[in-house]
Amino acid sequence: MTELRATRFSAVAARVRAVRPPRWWQEIAFIAIVYFLYSLVRNAVPSHEAGAFDRARWILSFEHSWGFDIERWLNHVVDHHAWLAYVCNYYYSTLHFVVTIGVLIWLYVKHPLRYRAIRSVLLFTNLVALIGFWLVSVAPPRMLSGYFDTVIDFQTWGSLASPGLAKASNQFAAMPSLHIGWSLWCGIAIVVLARRPWVRVLGALYPLATLFVIVGTANHYILDAVGGVATLLAAVAIQRLISGRSTYRNTTIVLPEPAPEPTLVSV
Repeated sequence: MTELRATRFSAVAARVRAVRPPRWWQEIAFIAIVYFLYSLVRNAVPSHEAGAFDRARWILSFEHSWGFDIERWLNHVVDHHAWLAYVCNYYYSTLHFVVTIGVLIWLYVKHPLRYRAIRSVLLFTNLVALIGFWLVSVAPPRMLSGYFDTVIDFQTWGSLASPGLAKASNQFAAMPSLHIGWSLWCGIAIVVLARRPWVRVLGALYPLATLFVIVGTANHYILDAVGGVATLLAAVAIQRLISGRSTYRNTTIVLPEPAPEPTLVSV
């Protein structure tokens, strides 16, 4: 009976280890190393510039045929309003990282049993996106005739597309849009886990605001955003396949009831 009880508690301990987050310093080091390696691979992707511009024109043609080619119109609206261009430029270059890191910290502190699965989805999102960058290099709208590069026009800082920083980042890694992938990852986590209604509303609006920004600054097409959504969905499926657990469902650990002690009967 003692051996059976020990086996049950060992199984529970293994389940707890599988869902609880690692120590904070280990997690910071792990994420930093993964992102560093991701950046190296992303920037090593062959640009294939001729093909990238051909695919950009095909995307615009496809969107036009279906009536949702709003990139040029929205880009002109943003560029013709200086305050809006400044807001969009700094949003694009900062919140992509600030909000994502903030959500990671919030999950780690407030939802430790869900942290590992949701964090894994973010990592798998980047991995799937790398495949897209390697297979489908695309020139962003700001490189095409008829579009405004709002970063250059208003000389804002922080974007890897800025003059002087462009060589540090692969400018043709536009499909899928990780700005959309990451913002949707943040938004879903906030909507599912936040308790205050106004916080959940902000979580729902965040991906929509990001969509406005990436198109208005001519950094992405609508189809890039669709690719970002598909990338996140693929990452959720991969996480579920590998772990066998739902990403956002509450994780509960059920402790086994102690076995009753044998009763000695006197004869």
